[in-house]
Amino acid sequence: MSSSYPKEHKQIVKDLLDGKFILANDTKYEVIRQFEAYYSEFFQESFEYKMILKSDFVYLISNDSAENLSRDISIFLAVLCYELDKDGRNFIDSLNFNEFEHEQIDQYFENTSYKDVIQSNKQLKDKLSRINFYNTLSRRNIIEKTGEERFMFTAAYKTFVEFAQELAKSKSAGDEEVEGTAEEPPVDYTLN
Repeated sequence: MSSSYPKEHKQIVKDLLDGKFILANDTKYEVIRQFEAYYSEFFQESFEYKMILKSDFVYLISNDSAENLSRDISIFLAVLCYELDKDGRNFIDSLNFNEFEHEQIDQYFENTSYKDVIQSNKQLKDKLSRINFYNTLSRRNIIEKTGEERFMFTAAYKTFVEFAQELAKSKSAGDEEVEGTAEEPPVDYTLN
C-alpha cells in the first residue's frame, strides 16, 4: 500500500519538525508553496503546529511555552540591534546585508549596558556559549556561515524582530495580561 506524497515530503517534514526555516532558495520551499493547503492541514492535524509561509521562508509555530530558543534569539537580536544602533549603524540594513564576525559580537556583548541580560542567558553568556548558539542558528537556517567565525543573517531573522516588536508594543501599551499574571516577577527584556 503506497500513498502519494509531494516531492521531498519526508525531508520537508523532518526539517520543519526540527525547527528549521526552509528558505525560498531551497527546492523544498517551492514544493511547500505548491502544496500550501496540504501542508498547513498536515501540520495542524498531525502535530497541532501552525505553518507560516512567508515570501522568503517557511516555518512552524506551536503553543509550546517551554521552548526557550525563540526567546534567546530575540534577546540576542535585541542586544545586537541596540549595539549596532549605538554605533550609528542602521541595524536593519546591517542584518540584511552585512557579514558579522564572532569577535565583533563578542565585543558588543562584553561591553553592552545589557550585560546582566547576557550573563543570565546560558546560550549567550560567554564566547563558547555563543559559538554553540551560532551553530544552532546555522542548523535552523537563521544564519548562513560564510567562514569559520563569520556569518550573515538569512531572511528568517525577521520572524524574531517581529516577535520582539510585538512584545515591546504589548509592554508599552501596558498589556495587563503581561503584567502581574506570571508566578514570578516578569523580566523586562525591552531595550529602551
